[in-house]
Amino acid sequence: MSLLHPPSHLTPAQALTLSQSAPAVLRSLPNNVGKSALQTVASPIENHEVWISYENLLISCLRTGDLESAQECIRRLVDRFGDSNDRVMALQGLVREAEAEDDPKSLEAVLKSYDEILAKDSTNVPIHKRRIALLRSTKKISEAVAGLVTLLDFSPTDAEAWAELADVYLEQGLYAQAVYALEEVLVLTPNAWNMHAHLGEVQLMAASTGSGSNDAATQRYAAEALKRFCRSIELCDDYLRGFYGLKLVTTFILKNASKWSKQIKTSSTEDFTLPDTETVQRLAQLATEKLSEIVRRNTAKEPHWSGYDEAEIAAARELLAGETATIVR
Repeated sequence: MSLLHPPSHLTPAQALTLSQSAPAVLRSLPNNVGKSALQTVASPIENHEVWISYENLLISCLRTGDLESAQECIRRLVDRFGDSNDRVMALQGLVREAEAEDDPKSLEAVLKSYDEILAKDSTNVPIHKRRIALLRSTKKISEAVAGLVTLLDFSPTDAEAWAELADVYLEQGLYAQAVYALEEVLVLTPNAWNMHAHLGEVQLMAASTGSGSNDAATQRYAAEALKRFCRSIELCDDYLRGFYGLKLVTTFILKNASKWSKQIKTSSTEDFTLPDTETVQRLAQLATEKLSEIVRRNTAKEPHWSGYDEAEIAAARELLAGETATIVR
């Protein structure tokens, strides 16, 4: 388990294992900062991998409640970079949030400290993001949205902020706004197959909730979802979520196609056209075959087929089992 890997990708069990080894890891990592600029540059500690390790270890420790080790990590980061470094300030705030736990007064104090920092430097992106995360966790959704809009006003190329905004909108069932925000993410990261699939998921949700009430909007969302899932598997030909979404959207289209007109114009320049039924059926069959292969090879623990999330494999297995049961009946 490498400390250089993003800690958000670790399972709870892996994060716990890493946290439990934190004292030994901290003893093994260099932490002496040179007294002069020359000593600092020449020191073995001036390796970016060391500081990535400290940051990742800190986050894993916070996930598991090891505040003592987290505080030692932040102390060493402050010693090296100072407490006025934007990233270090955000990590300090993260530690204070963990220390506050669920105490409203303590969390409000942390939020106030973020406001004070931003009053002095309104372009401090890490602090903006910590503030938004804290607002979301305390259910201050409208303020979180306002914070994201403010952040994107001066940093419109921040794909992470657009994705966060989409997530906030999605939680509120505002599908059109979520779609818009995710489209901005793809403008910035056009080859991100996971974001193509996520946009397809949101569009399929919008189509499903609107089915029967507005056929034009429903068909448009379904057609766009189909395109997005196809693009995701074009970019990554073993992407489980892409094939899972493709299976869902083709099933949805085949179920509702008889109620829809073949083509609906939403403007004078833009047409949303679904493929013919035969093409949709072929795509559905492709999705079924690929999902079956992924589940089979992952279950058999074949080399190079073990990187899938267990919950996603279980969901794919359930989807395939449901289809088999339907065919048998």
